[in-house]
Amino acid sequence: MPVSPALAEDLAAAVAMLYEDAELALVGLLRDALAQGIDSPRWAELKLRALGDLREAVETVTTALQTDGNGAVAEALATAYGRGRQAAVAELGALDIGRELHARRMLPGAPAVDRLAASYAADTRPLYQRITRAVLDTFRGVTARAAGTQILTGITRRAAAQRALDEFARRGVTGFVDSRGHAWELAAYAEMAVRSVTARAAIDGHIDAMAEVGQGLVIVSDAPLECPLCAPWEGEVLALSGPAGPRTVRTEHAIQPSGVRSLFRPPQTVAVHIAGSLPEARAAGLFHPNCRHSLSLYLPGVTTRPPHHATPGTTYADTQRQRAIERHIRRWKRAEAAAMDDAARAKARAKVREWQAAAREHVAAHEHIVRKPAREQIGRAH
Repeated sequence: MPVSPALAEDLAAAVAMLYEDAELALVGLLRDALAQGIDSPRWAELKLRALGDLREAVETVTTALQTDGNGAVAEALATAYGRGRQAAVAELGALDIGRELHARRMLPGAPAVDRLAASYAADTRPLYQRITRAVLDTFRGVTARAAGTQILTGITRRAAAQRALDEFARRGVTGFVDSRGHAWELAAYAEMAVRSVTARAAIDGHIDAMAEVGQGLVIVSDAPLECPLCAPWEGEVLALSGPAGPRTVRTEHAIQPSGVRSLFRPPQTVAVHIAGSLPEARAAGLFHPNCRHSLSLYLPGVTTRPPHHATPGTTYADTQRQRAIERHIRRWKRAEAAAMDDAARAKARAKVREWQAAAREHVAAHEHIVRKPAREQIGRAH
């Protein structure tokens, strides 16, 4: 069977839930710390004394998140890698080499899995320092501004604190800034990182298994609503290793007539156009997070180019609009969680319903877009 990032999507979703729960817990900690004694004349003084308690509570959440997250990712990677290998076994099942591969067992500590786990841990380590800093900076800023705000502006301390909480909920814990200057929410970045690394594990398991039995060519599927990064590789044959760049080679036909091998009858060969190497395609963006493409074994002279998936009336930009709507829904759900009173809670809930209506309208207007409620959720409580 073909292998694709979708093979590990459920694993990524389970790990990402840890980060969503943590982000909700952080919003709750900040809300409660600011709300306690907010009507007291000594509120600012009390908040300065409470800073240490808040730091301790936040660090408890981040330490647990780091431990649980890294452990869950390591387990997910081993599972994804194993699924990739099993996909190769299923794909090669009709051939003798499929039975040979089935007889082999993957070691639980496969080097590929260990390398990916170490890479994920290194990539996400800076997140945990940013979490504590983001919460404490917001707390200090609110305390400093809100202490005298009623005298200067007529805005109540509670209203000023709610504004800051709304901004924190809108922004989320921005754990990562990409090369375009876009600040990612903690949970969104974690989900992207986990999707990327588990997808890589599944694909690595597949191609490692094929390489073990001497298979060196794969073909990329033609997926609907492809992004510009993937479009150049659709339907193309890739080499698992070797030089980058396109080339045409002659190789043995995958199915040789009986008795063809002899001094007088050389093996039948076919010309195969190779668009490049798999590492080259991945470096160029193929199999990015949320990629819909898959890889399957290419048998020279047997495998045909996949059919093109037409999506009239729907574009890649339309799928990105759906992602934006999902982000707005999550933003206002966080704002609801951060609400200090019923009025703020009702306002946030109304915004959630407004964006959910936008999601329904967008899906109804585009035949090839499917709503994914899980991507609109935050934490287990929702």
